[in-house]
Amino acid sequence: MPEASCSERVIQVADIDPRYRHTILLRLFEHLAPDQSLQIVVDHNPRQLRLQLEARHGSRCGWSYLEEGPDVWRVRLRLLRAGSSEAAKTPE
Repeated sequence: MPEASCSERVIQVADIDPRYRHTILLRLFEHLAPDQSLQIVVDHNPRQLRLQLEARHGSRCGWSYLEEGPDVWRVRLRLLRAGSSEAAKTPE
């Protein structure tokens, strides 16, 4: 299982009230410094969250699957610097 860097926050999404999950995760993402990351751990593919982040932040949303089910999905989210080569890449 991929480890988080010492400064990377890991969020167990199941610990967040379902009514507030996306709102909280969107705010956490928006408060990341450029090139900082956060990991989310969830029991389903968080595709809807990805669509919301990409709609708001476009190519500045870095999204990497670290683990893809069937029981656990682990995703690293990064706020990419505007104009970075990674920000210009097509999403996975």
